[in-house]
Amino acid sequence: MPAEDTNTRAWQTYGQRQLARAYTPPVPERLHWTPWEGIGPGAEVLGDVSGRRILDIGSGAGHHAVHLAQAHGARVTGLELSPTQHERAVSTHAGVDGVEFVQADMAEYLTATEPFDAAYAIGTLAFIDPHRSLPALRVGLRPGAPLVLSLLHTDLHGRGPSTAVAPREQTILLRDDPPLPTQMWVLAPQLWEDLLTEYGFRVEAIDLFTHPDEDATVVQQLLRARRLPDRPARVSSRARSTRAPAAHAAVGVGAILLSKQGILLGRHRRGTLELPGGSVEATGESFEDAVVRELAEETGLLAQTGDVELLGTLVDHVEGVLRVTVGALVHAWQGQPATQPEESVGDWAWYPLDQLPDGLFVCSAQILTAWGPDLPIDHPPTHFTAFAPAQ
Repeated sequence: MPAEDTNTRAWQTYGQRQLARAYTPPVPERLHWTPWEGIGPGAEVLGDVSGRRILDIGSGAGHHAVHLAQAHGARVTGLELSPTQHERAVSTHAGVDGVEFVQADMAEYLTATEPFDAAYAIGTLAFIDPHRSLPALRVGLRPGAPLVLSLLHTDLHGRGPSTAVAPREQTILLRDDPPLPTQMWVLAPQLWEDLLTEYGFRVEAIDLFTHPDEDATVVQQLLRARRLPDRPARVSSRARSTRAPAAHAAVGVGAILLSKQGILLGRHRRGTLELPGGSVEATGESFEDAVVRELAEETGLLAQTGDVELLGTLVDHVEGVLRVTVGALVHAWQGQPATQPEESVGDWAWYPLDQLPDGLFVCSAQILTAWGPDLPIDHPPTHFTAFAPAQ
């Protein structure tokens, strides 16, 4: 029997058993991403949900959806495939303001409804083949929408996650009843990140939470991702200011930091997206020192000059001013990028190379194409001279 058919049968039986017991979980006082109260964050990881359309994937008895509507003012759709689980939610919470319950297949439903502002799944998405669920969620979420997933990492038997995209046998436990066999995609965090990236999401954080009992082996993972915008065939760039700079500001640096998540870019208060960088101090500062200083000032990241590789110089003219920019590749750093007070660039994030955003600062666009000539970025022409490799 296919894995998802096994899971459909299991959750149908689970719902029947709970209906027979007339059991409905209470509406929680805060959103719990793990089975253990007080472990991990709450609804804040979804951002501001007041008045927004939120999708609860595999909503079960509906108590999480009701909490978001009543405590946070969200407009929640509880989507559930199992008719018996759907019946549990409707029989208890029908008529709650801001909540609707839908019984449908997720992939089919999301192709026919208006995109949501956010979506979450608490322990449920692992019962669906990610090659089916993630493309459906990309269609069903608006660009920029958060997606938060609580997923099993290590089970009761101490089995850790798989590094292959394949389901494995797990069980649903219910007091006084035999366990229900299921097939789950219990995947390693990096594999989930690779899948989300493949289907047009950017992973922003992955957290692991252990059972409060030190002797227990269960580990839950929480993934926070964001639906990336649809991209044109080529990425555009915006021109820089035409105002002539001070003389010393005509020489600058721009730094490329490449991680598994992509290229680091920040948003300038004018709206452009930029590499870390800035002007070389007119005090005899070296290009490497300028890269290290600007990186720390703008992002909070710490690097050593020995980890800075200078790529070459970009030369162009803007309003009669000769501008020289040195591109650099930073191979190692410490810390996490964060918006720094008083800096004009912030909201730092990693962008996959095949999903670079529109609105790049033209100087950053020129550095990126000097480093990666095949990147599909449009910008005004410039003259690039590569530095000789270090001996």
